[in-house]
Amino acid sequence: MQKIKLITFDLDDTFWDIGPVIINAELSTRKWLEEKVGEVDWGNMESFLALRKELAEKDPSLYWDLGKLRREIFRVKLAPVASGENELKELVEESFNYFLDKRHEIIFYDGVIEALEDLATRYDLGVLTNGNADINKLNIGEYFKFSVSSVDVKSNKPDKGHFQKALDLSGCDANEVLHIGDHQINDVVGALDSGMKAIWFNKDKVDWEQMLSKPAEISNWYNYKIIDEMA
Repeated sequence: MQKIKLITFDLDDTFWDIGPVIINAELSTRKWLEEKVGEVDWGNMESFLALRKELAEKDPSLYWDLGKLRREIFRVKLAPVASGENELKELVEESFNYFLDKRHEIIFYDGVIEALEDLATRYDLGVLTNGNADINKLNIGEYFKFSVSSVDVKSNKPDKGHFQKALDLSGCDANEVLHIGDHQINDVVGALDSGMKAIWFNKDKVDWEQMLSKPAEISNWYNYKIIDEMA
């Protein structure tokens, strides 16, 4: 078996629970904004999702550029309360920056930092994320050789862009790379289709639903040493 030289990781729902983070960021930003400009018609979840879909259909880059998508949503929602284009631009940028700060208020799953500290002494580590979290804002950047987001490769996992970029940046062959993530398709199937090895982070211990054989899995970060067994 080829020796593992590089381990890549997903971020959202692999190192932390992203759902509560986004909800808090969304609600905090709305409250902050309304203190500045007054009441804003945010609509309900159905209309919010419909707006996301409408915007992305007009500009397909919004499927993989979440920052741009978030700005466009703010632009639509804030246009009725802005006094003009200049104020609208300022509000959009201020709102996005506030949201992004809140988006980084995460709580790591137990064992994440300890696992990274240990693994970084024996392997090169990288990040492959469809999101827009900045590892340097989270004080874990020191453990990683690189971080690849969807904006960097203009596509989302499970497309091969992230995985190929990891190979390009590391100089590794695919069979020297192990990817770990929570998403059955985006992370596990995407990595395996790119010739890499994969471990499924299955925190909630759900059933494996893909046609491929069930991969190795961990349900918490205290069990990370299964990695050494695969290396």
